[in-house]
Amino acid sequence: MARQTQVQHHLKSWISLFILAIIWGSSFILIKKGLLVFSAGEVGAFRIVSAAFVLLPLSLGRIKHLSKKQIRNLFVVGLVGSFIPAFLFAEAQTQLSSSLTGILNALTPLFVAIVGAFFFGTKITKRTALGLAIAFLGVFILINIRQGGGFGQLNGYVFYVLLASFCYGINVNIIKYWFVALKPVEITAISLLMMLPIALIYLLVGTSFSFKLTYETDAWEALAYLTLLGVVGTAAALIIFNGLVKIATPVFASSVTYLIPVVAVFWGVIDGEVLLFGHYIGMGAILLGVWIGNKKTEKT
Repeated sequence: MARQTQVQHHLKSWISLFILAIIWGSSFILIKKGLLVFSAGEVGAFRIVSAAFVLLPLSLGRIKHLSKKQIRNLFVVGLVGSFIPAFLFAEAQTQLSSSLTGILNALTPLFVAIVGAFFFGTKITKRTALGLAIAFLGVFILINIRQGGGFGQLNGYVFYVLLASFCYGINVNIIKYWFVALKPVEITAISLLMMLPIALIYLLVGTSFSFKLTYETDAWEALAYLTLLGVVGTAAALIIFNGLVKIATPVFASSVTYLIPVVAVFWGVIDGEVLLFGHYIGMGAILLGVWIGNKKTEKT
């Protein structure tokens, strides 16, 4: 029976991994479409609002059964796993292509390993250290590629993606080690509920979101893309991901970022984006580094 359960978890893990790759790999092109009308702040806030609203029937009925400590920890999950990355990715894509953003997001497993080592008792092996070095060499290449194909022009917007990936690294470890008892849907719904008031107040009071819906010609089309981003790319995807974290290792769960760049690049090319030769070198170095660095991460 134990063997059968293990096989089922293994199969479920791989199926979840590929579904997440398709969903999250497509999220970057949806952000890009939303940014044609809305600001980065509006895109990030509406992503959280739409995701939280669709899960309200689940979150409101479950939050009363949680302890104050669980609610406090879920606030942290909502902050680092959803809220902050939503704004950072949107801001990054004001100056980065959706393809490049998806490629850089592949660094998440390495940040999982780093955060795990410093705060959760995991050990960084020599392979992990080598992988980190190779992957960040790839980042250095991507940061310094000029539009014409040469080197030397620093693109600081890359750091928004790095910070978002670091947030994901914190989030994966927190879910794995702090929420053994809670179900994935509870983690997702309630953590997003914690972020809803902040995002909603910012969206309606701190931006011109309502004005654009009234007067911008393409606003409703952009809103449709962002609704898909929030409902599927955030709410549904986080439920799947949080479930994956609970049945697999944190590194395996975060390895979905191996596949995300493939989907992101596919949509980027379809949308007319052009990747330079240097981009492919940087992308290859990142993926190679992530593969090497996550070959083995042990719990002490």
